[in-house]
Order: sequence, then structure tokens, then C-alpha cells
Amino acid sequence: MKQPGPDHPITVEKNPHRIRVVLGGFIIAETTQALTLHEASLPPMHYIPSQDVRMDLLERSDRTSHCPYKGDASYFTAMAGGLVRENAATCYESPYPVVGELAGHVAFAPGKVDDIEEFMV
Repeated sequence: MKQPGPDHPITVEKNPHRIRVVLGGFIIAETTQALTLHEASLPPMHYIPSQDVRMDLLERSDRTSHCPYKGDASYFTAMAGGLVRENAATCYESPYPVVGELAGHVAFAPGKVDDIEEFMV
């Protein structure tokens, strides 16, 4: 496990906005309890509590990956409105302690869903 530092900063913060994820015209996730991960020069990622995700529209895929900073990731295929998007969502079920608050949360890849909207609350 690598530790974040000046060369690879990582922060997780509570997001004060409403986050909505849309696929095939259906809202597949919506919350006011999102966490936003800022990692190095990567775009911010919104992690949504799983209780605010339509988990019935997700199916675990065979894909996994490992991040030396966050841990092992699992992926999910999203299905809604007649669309099927492979590996559209990811989660860290047992993240490393530095990002431990991501446990129980799901992130959606912007290019894999129709929209990830952020609204002022």
C-alpha cells in the first residue's frame, strides 16, 4: 500500500450537492450524501452510498483492478432503459484506511452512463 503525498495527493470530502446518475432515461443513483474523491491530476469521482444506488440495475462483472493507494476495486455492469454498459460502476469493498470512507459507496464512470448531474441543494 502506497501512501498519498505531494506527488500523488488523495482527498475524500463530503459533497454538499445532490448527485444524480442517469442511464437510458432512468435515474440509477441519486443522493445528497455523496463523497467526492480527488486523486492527483485525475478528474474528481463521486462515490454514492450503495443504499442510494439502484443496485437491482447493476450486475457484478468479472473485472477487478488494484490501486496501490485505494486497494482492490470491483466493477459492475449497469442496465437501464434498454442500455447495457459494461463496467460502468466501481466500488472498493475493503479500501485501504486512507480512503476507508469509500467502503459501501459506488462510483460511476462518466463515459459509461448518460449523465452524472450535480445540483445545488
